[in-house]
Amino acid sequence: MSDIIRRDPRAEWIARNRLHPLHAAMQPVQHSWMGPNGVIRKNVHGVGFIGPNGIKRIDRSGAQQGGAAKRTAAVEVQLPLHQVAAPAFYINVVPDMVGGRLSSHDRDLLGLARQLAGSDGAVLAVVFGEHKENAFATAGVDRLLVLDGHEFDGYSPEQRVQGLRAVDNQFNPRHWLLPDSRSGGGELGRRFAASLKERPATRVWQIKGDECIGRAGAGQEDLARPLPRLILAAVECADPVSETRHEVLPLELSTALARSLPRIEDLGAVAVDPAAIPMAEAEFIFSGGNGVKDWALFHQTAASLGATEGASRVAVDDGFMARDRQVGASGTWVTARVYVAVGISGAIQHLQGIGACDKVVAINLDPGCDMIKRADLSVIGESAAILQALIVAVEAYRNGAKRDAA
Repeated sequence: MSDIIRRDPRAEWIARNRLHPLHAAMQPVQHSWMGPNGVIRKNVHGVGFIGPNGIKRIDRSGAQQGGAAKRTAAVEVQLPLHQVAAPAFYINVVPDMVGGRLSSHDRDLLGLARQLAGSDGAVLAVVFGEHKENAFATAGVDRLLVLDGHEFDGYSPEQRVQGLRAVDNQFNPRHWLLPDSRSGGGELGRRFAASLKERPATRVWQIKGDECIGRAGAGQEDLARPLPRLILAAVECADPVSETRHEVLPLELSTALARSLPRIEDLGAVAVDPAAIPMAEAEFIFSGGNGVKDWALFHQTAASLGATEGASRVAVDDGFMARDRQVGASGTWVTARVYVAVGISGAIQHLQGIGACDKVVAINLDPGCDMIKRADLSVIGESAAILQALIVAVEAYRNGAKRDAA
């Protein structure tokens, strides 16, 4: 047999031509990738994935039989309901809830809580103030306790610690889990631990039996210690819940919270130039690619939205954006809550770089490009007209908010 590797020019042409009807079938399926912390992540929705319960995923979309065009007619699969009628114990989770919704870090934390709860325990999520989340059931929450009140608005660590102390006295959970993040969970967890006079485990990324492993030495070493009651977990500490839905039964405190005068006054958020925010820390990224023809309008839109600017590799190579603005596996891995891609087709390296983003919005002329398939919200049309309409809508919204405030 000859050792010569033969190429298929037609297959290579189809793989490059995004308008070809067989283009999607020629693309490699990404089953796993490396996260921003160096942990290998797996595609839980991929064909053949074996979940933590030992159940193998089955493709019912018809894609394996050439039914990629039938995706629009796919029926949503109803996940099995996990119920805990009389919990033997509670695993309490305090998610950051930035913007009133669960972040990817929060979902990882709930996945870790689900592992600690097992079949006898229940995951109790403690949320401060009003929220906009409607997916607690699929995130692994068995019980939900909302601590509502104006005293929890803004930066109020003292009032929140007082609320957590009341929850701790009533439910006496086996473990407390908080995200070790800059969004508030890290500070709140340390303050709460000090009030309980307990030593928490910080930057935890793995739990094995009665032992937890956390990052130490500027993230270069692992520190193992016995599993404490209070855990501050890092991002990617566990796989998020994906195979079950939960009851999310509401709970209330049996006693009213004691009111006390705060020693800290919240003066509001400090205005920060979005261009000064590092790409890896930005929560709102407005990214442009080869489809952007009017870069002055692109910069104007980003300034109007107050977003941090990003770019694809093509836009950087063409000199429209600086190299430190490049997003992707060959640039910067980003974890934004909202990522807007303007005129970006979605190369595999770029999609890897935005894999940890919560919500992706795509503006593109090609309805069949990979970025449109990845996006949570897609807008098909000319980018210049869409950006101009977006600027008008933002200005109208702000003017209306000013009139309401007056």
